[in-house]
Amino acid sequence: MLANPPFGASVSDGVETNYPAQFRTTESADLFLLLMIRYLRDGGRAAIVLPDGSLTGDGVKQRIREEFLTQCNVHTIVRLPNSVFQPYASVATNLLFFTKGEPTHEIWYWEHKLPEGQKSYSKTKPIQKSEFASLKEWWGKRVENEQAWRVPVEKIAENGWNLDIKNPFVKEEEVTHTTAELLDKLSVSFKKSDELIAELRNGLAGK
Repeated sequence: MLANPPFGASVSDGVETNYPAQFRTTESADLFLLLMIRYLRDGGRAAIVLPDGSLTGDGVKQRIREEFLTQCNVHTIVRLPNSVFQPYASVATNLLFFTKGEPTHEIWYWEHKLPEGQKSYSKTKPIQKSEFASLKEWWGKRVENEQAWRVPVEKIAENGWNLDIKNPFVKEEEVTHTTAELLDKLSVSFKKSDELIAELRNGLAGK
């Protein structure tokens, strides 16, 4: 089964009341995931596109993830660039591959990188099927590298069933600014705020 839920939307027709009380939410992507878990047969395999927001969070979201990892073997998560659905959405998304009927023991993560020299995807430069060649080559003989890492489910459970785990092989660059640069940025921010307030005032005056 392959699925792309209507993420980024909230249900408003009360459909969440059809779910057990501990899983009720108005987040459409989370409800869709629960629906897949329910109707997938034991041994059935599936892949789903989920936003980063479904991989983390407390309360209902955490309980849904726990149910997911307990009922299914979530063996692979492919982390996609934020721009993969541009220009329609800029939300960070992931491909989750799982099998129903057995619990998760460990999860392999794969970070999909943009083509060399390309800063983002767009309508004129969309993601290409050929870009997944390295993922398919790695799939059958998995080893950790700068794009792939694995996390035991015990560590995930200790961290509130959080699935939003960053690539440990990529160090975040520390950005430093001088006092003058920070003041310049603050000045620009104030200027934009003043312009926005002026526009709002003009709009109200014109009514």
